[in-house]
Amino acid sequence: MYKVLFVSTGNFCRSPSAESVFRSMLEEAGLSDLVGVDSAGTHSYHIGEAPDARAQVAARKRGYDLSMLSARQVTKNDFREFDLILVMDWENLSALQQMCPRMYHHKLMLLMRFSNDFEEATVPDPYMGGSDTFSKVLDYLENACQGVLEVVRKRVAQYQAA
Repeated sequence: MYKVLFVSTGNFCRSPSAESVFRSMLEEAGLSDLVGVDSAGTHSYHIGEAPDARAQVAARKRGYDLSMLSARQVTKNDFREFDLILVMDWENLSALQQMCPRMYHHKLMLLMRFSNDFEEATVPDPYMGGSDTFSKVLDYLENACQGVLEVVRKRVAQYQAA
């Protein structure tokens, strides 16, 4: 199974939203049995908590359900376990690069590098913003996750052919 991990600061807004968006895309593409998806945070601020209520409301309006998710922190095991580790911003990328064994650095990437419609390099943290910022984050996530899906679809096909 190919595995994708989405990472934000506290696994409270952006990364659980990305997990839900991507999980939905995998189901729609018929790949949910072949691709695993999870999310985690670089910090321990919200471990065990459900995603931010504002993120849940924004996601629910678009048909995504975050209610079953709970925050966790990245572990050393994640670097070995996941094939692709997608981070929301430069600070999270830097934190993971410091934690990650060098042999797994190739797995770490900014999520927005997969975006086709936005020029932003990072997904902004909506935590201090209003409800409109959560909606904008979903715009970014949906677009970038579509790009991730295209790459993952190709990699899964390569694995199946091998």
